[in-house]
Amino acid sequence: LHYHYFLFCFQQFLELLKSMTSSPAVDKPPVRRVAIFGGTHGNELSGVFLVKHWQEDGAEIQRTGMEVKPFLTNPRAVKKCTRYIDCDLNRVFDPDNLGRTVVEDIPYEVRRAQEINQIFGPKGSDDAYDLIFDLHNTTSNMGGTLILENSRDDFTIQMFHYIKNALAPECCPVLLIEHPSLKYATTRSVAKHPVGVEVGPQPQGVVRADTLDKMRKIVKHGLDFVQLFNEGREFPPCTIEVFKIMEKVDYPRNKNDEVIAIIHPKLQDQDWQPLNYGDPLFLTLDGEIIVYKGDCTIYPTFINEAAYYEKKQAFVKTVKMELSAKHIRCSVLDQNTS
Repeated sequence: LHYHYFLFCFQQFLELLKSMTSSPAVDKPPVRRVAIFGGTHGNELSGVFLVKHWQEDGAEIQRTGMEVKPFLTNPRAVKKCTRYIDCDLNRVFDPDNLGRTVVEDIPYEVRRAQEINQIFGPKGSDDAYDLIFDLHNTTSNMGGTLILENSRDDFTIQMFHYIKNALAPECCPVLLIEHPSLKYATTRSVAKHPVGVEVGPQPQGVVRADTLDKMRKIVKHGLDFVQLFNEGREFPPCTIEVFKIMEKVDYPRNKNDEVIAIIHPKLQDQDWQPLNYGDPLFLTLDGEIIVYKGDCTIYPTFINEAAYYEKKQAFVKTVKMELSAKHIRCSVLDQNTS
């Protein structure tokens, strides 16, 4: 173990030396205002528990030179321990909904989205929060997953690189949801740097200590990165492996639009594992096996997610790729050491 740690540190040192002689740093503005969202879905309890705890005692998440605000995004859904009241809060941060006229029968989550946009935005403006961690749970076996929305966001890619190294050898996959037609309009997209944290498996309406701890560590390392960046630490060019979303796959259905086949046992819990031509996907109650017939290896995730039955999604196809980030440093060094 000591040998591997020494080797890792030595490799990082070599990377730093190489980068300092080969690539000039890109100046980025300091990250001063950070929010941590929990309860975007009211039955995903790790984030709900953590945010409520941090609202009572926020010492753990405070960092020098930063405002870190824990925030319960969908309090009505949290109170009822349900995903949402009228519609999915994590899908309504688009211009149409954010600009909707507030009338009596407007969906609760649309009204709530407008309130969140006022507090932490406006989305796309200079006044928007610098960074939002949006904490989610999944019933799928995804481990501690980071969700990236923009493949050109050097700051967030560097942060993910830092978090992944800090958690090693534990796996920390990165899901890239950038897609030409799949538009998510997420709650966290209000911020300049949106970060999704998706940890599972955990049943809806249940909190597990191991899952909560994994989420807590991800947030800790993310905040540590921001503080180091603000204080002047330079981060050399880096590359991370990501899983880029390609397509949503529905369950087989009959003419009445009812599900007629379930996730095959060999696919269940195999998030992030390669799926090749001929591998089983679904199993009917008559015993028929439906196999994958694609022409390339994919890496399924969100497999059999409970919340996605209503969205007609059995899993999402991803492909593995690498993303690089430039050498970055803070344009204004943090002089506040109090």
